[in-house]
Amino acid sequence: MYLSLVGLTRGGAMTEFQEKLRQQHEESLHRELEALLSTADHADAQSSRKDFQGFQKLFHRFLQVKGPSVEWSKINRPPEQSVQPYEKIKAKGLPADISTCLSKLAVVKLNGGLGTSMGCKGPKSLISVRNENTFLDLTVQQIEHLNKTFNTDVPLVLMNSFNTDDDTKKILQKYKHHRVNIHTFNQSRYPRINKESLLPIAKNMAVNGENAEAWYPPGHGDIYSSFSNSGLLDKLITEGKEYIFVSNIDNLGATVDLFILHHLMSQPADKRCEFIMEVTDKTRADVKGGTLIQYDDHLRLLEIAQVPKAHVDEFKSVTKFKIFNTNNLWISLPAIRRLQDKNALDMEIIVNPKTLEGGLNVIQLETAVGAAIKSFSNAMGVNVPRSRFLPVKTSSDLLLVMSNLYSLDAGSLTMSKRREFPTTPHVKLGSSFTKVQEFLSRFDNIPDMLELDHLTVSGDVTFGKNVSLKGTVIIIANHGDRIDIPAGAMLENKIVSGNLRILDH
Repeated sequence: MYLSLVGLTRGGAMTEFQEKLRQQHEESLHRELEALLSTADHADAQSSRKDFQGFQKLFHRFLQVKGPSVEWSKINRPPEQSVQPYEKIKAKGLPADISTCLSKLAVVKLNGGLGTSMGCKGPKSLISVRNENTFLDLTVQQIEHLNKTFNTDVPLVLMNSFNTDDDTKKILQKYKHHRVNIHTFNQSRYPRINKESLLPIAKNMAVNGENAEAWYPPGHGDIYSSFSNSGLLDKLITEGKEYIFVSNIDNLGATVDLFILHHLMSQPADKRCEFIMEVTDKTRADVKGGTLIQYDDHLRLLEIAQVPKAHVDEFKSVTKFKIFNTNNLWISLPAIRRLQDKNALDMEIIVNPKTLEGGLNVIQLETAVGAAIKSFSNAMGVNVPRSRFLPVKTSSDLLLVMSNLYSLDAGSLTMSKRREFPTTPHVKLGSSFTKVQEFLSRFDNIPDMLELDHLTVSGDVTFGKNVSLKGTVIIIANHGDRIDIPAGAMLENKIVSGNLRILDH
């Protein structure tokens, strides 16, 4: 069904056939969703109905979309003035009353993800990343420091998902005596649909048991509608907040930047910039990251999922597309309200195919928060230093942020002044390090990495205390062998392979 609908040619009779098929799919979906709602209790049914209305809009657009969402020939590099270098914005300096600017800001962290990819149960934001501090601890410390330093009241808003909400709310009790007001709202819960029938696979509204894989949080583009539905958007506007700074909670570089905030606040009212996307220069590690383009006279985010296969290599090229989206975004609250009221937020649909444990092929329909940039007035990019993009997606990233490459001050990580190069080392840890618990068990303590350029570790390898790594270090334990790097070892431009085991006797 799915293929027959999307793959049809565009003849007149076919169009009529497609139209009927589309209507049929939408009616069937509507019936199934109503049947699901009838299994919910009253409170859950109300919020789920709002979610389902959002899903039906997305589903309708998914059926309407013909072919790729971009024409490659119409893509241009963004004009010079639309992506400003951070240095230019910083050169303006700061006003005497920066606390007035801060009084109009709220910080939103995207907190819908689980730690499963790193072998942890529960919300990813509760993984310890530095000195026993979790992502959430560091975020609270940063904002509390800001509020104390400038005698202001910047609130923290967490966008949770149905996967993370309960666990996060339990933890929030511990911040009661911190100087930061914390609000939460939930992003929508959408039904996964069968790839063939395009119908939900859920049997009822439960999120556990046989239904555990039936639901998903629909990507961070859902922030606009769920923020609005929660009532928090209007609450913050009533309190005089004008902008939100949005970022992923696992990006430890995403702190409130006073220079960007001042830039936003100092624009003339008629030219007020409603959306800033922080971008940074691509390296080989970032070739898949979304990039800013000029398209139909608008700034637009281009994701790899939208690129026709024939142009993927061109998209990954560091010469044509030099920058990528860090997902640190500054967005006007009144503008979100206006666009929500007019139903004018236009975000490309990301079709995310998944195969469930039993082998069933399903589709998730998602959107990305940055894709809405084209709907906002006077939107721009700011090319920020790499230090503002420090995501922890894997244990390799975790090793970097736990090491002496960074120092921790009031919840913020900064690159050590003792490191000669501003770039981070390239670290690749093998599958024996994927899970956080296993990763931690392989280090007596984290090695000195101040002079490290590249580290590859594969196989059964452990590190003793006070190991120091410099230059390029490659350690490969063959299958069945084990390598123990002894305490106090200094490896500089070394390849260690085979079987190395130091035993006490």
